[in-house]
Amino acid sequence: MIFQYQKTREANALISLSLIRPFGPPSPRGRRKKGAAMGRRFLGRGGGRDTGRGTRAAAGFFAQFALILLAFAGLAAHADPVIGQPAPAFSGKTADGKTLDLQSLKGKTVVLEWTNHECPFVKKHYDSGNIPELQKDAVAKGIVWLQVISSAPGKEGYVDGATAAKLNAQRGATPTNTILDPEGAVGRLYGAKTSPHLFIIDPQGTLVYKGGIDSIPSADKADIGKAENYVKSALGELAAGKKVSKDSTQPYGCTVKFSS
Repeated sequence: MIFQYQKTREANALISLSLIRPFGPPSPRGRRKKGAAMGRRFLGRGGGRDTGRGTRAAAGFFAQFALILLAFAGLAAHADPVIGQPAPAFSGKTADGKTLDLQSLKGKTVVLEWTNHECPFVKKHYDSGNIPELQKDAVAKGIVWLQVISSAPGKEGYVDGATAAKLNAQRGATPTNTILDPEGAVGRLYGAKTSPHLFIIDPQGTLVYKGGIDSIPSADKADIGKAENYVKSALGELAAGKKVSKDSTQPYGCTVKFSS
């Protein structure tokens, strides 16, 4: 298979990345002649009028290739955080209008909880008191519990600071603070996929847990008592100076409603 160059009215030479299949095997002599001609055209060595067109075509090809490499680099930059590695640093606006920097929390255990008050999976854990009880217990032990709301304006779960505070008061929720992330910068940085989706960072700033809140992915409150609470277990092991035994689990819930 070979690259095919196509001439159009709009441009003298454009690179076509479509692959073509020859109808039959060319003769060895034909292959040599065809290869030599393409080489001259690609490198701009064909003399006459083809020289400039070949050079421009080659430049266009390498420009497109460079763009592809940049796209892959962008994907790598947004790779999910790794357990045992430093947690991605961020600075975000809080519901009370202040700015919170993760670096300022060094020396404390931090829980990041992605939430969306309209999601039935989130309602399950708030209406039952499951997450509010975890928050209350954690904060009493000096753990920093941060809700993160990455819903974009106009999408499910989006709230302003005053509404976020009102919802927490109504539900008996007591997080240390709430990060408002309508642009989705923090959510994408952490690879947040669902509401809820939880991450635990140890006092040294290392990510030690990421995943779901428990082992039964349902919106039924009756399942809470039967499930293994991964977050509660992880915090207990961390407080005891142990390695988190189940440090990466499958999150479940509603997809995070990022901006397009």
